[in-house]
Amino acid sequence: MIPDEGGLSHVAPDGTARMVDVGDKPDSNRMARATGSIRMSGQALDAIVRNVVAKGDVLGVARIAWIMAAKRTADLIPLCHPLPIHDVSVGLTPDADLPGIRVEVIVRTFGKTGVEMEALTGASVALLTVYDMAKALDKSMVLSDISLAAKVGGVRGDYARLDGTPDAP
Repeated sequence: MIPDEGGLSHVAPDGTARMVDVGDKPDSNRMARATGSIRMSGQALDAIVRNVVAKGDVLGVARIAWIMAAKRTADLIPLCHPLPIHDVSVGLTPDADLPGIRVEVIVRTFGKTGVEMEALTGASVALLTVYDMAKALDKSMVLSDISLAAKVGGVRGDYARLDGTPDAP
């Protein structure tokens, strides 16, 4: 175990996993932005863009899946706190250079803990939904680069990935 300055917050003194007590933390505006992508054949991307995939509107369904996943993150990640989500947005952008789809998700709340896991879960599920709906066209699709791009709020302050990712809105 390699603790940070304050120790690992999900580890009890006896070494067991625990949910962090956030009761004494101040409420603040929180935002997290996650990004990722799915690479696929040009033919699969073309079918998605033209909205002719047999299962239906791939990007529309992926947007709904993202929102549902963000709202259910605490049910999926064992030590996550259930949070009131005040705003969610998702951008699914076709990119012929991949070829594939890029995803960017933003989650906002006002509370005692951040929404990074909700953003990351939403990005992952949006991309998994694209895979599910288009797998008949291309089973070799690859999900990649799902990561936290930025976060705002909290005791530890703001964070922005240092790879040229644009600032969060």
